Amino acid sequence: MKKRHHTKLVHEGKYVAEVDVELLETDDEWSPYLSIDDANKLDEVREALRRGDLKAAARLGRVFALTPVTM
Repeated sequence: MKKRHHTKLVHEGKYVAEVDVELLETDDEWSPYLSIDDANKLDEVREALRRGDLKAAARLGRVFALTPVTM
């Protein structure tokens, strides 16, 4: 099994978080996939962003506010 660093984006409302995870690569059909811990981390970040708890989301990733661009 090989591990590879990857950054996932979690978007909720007007916020997005960059979360560092490891992708696990194997020889089976489901590869690459996340560990249970990394999948739970993404779920925690998403729930924190939904609640508006930016402090909790920032403990697990880098949080950004999205600003619409009008032309």
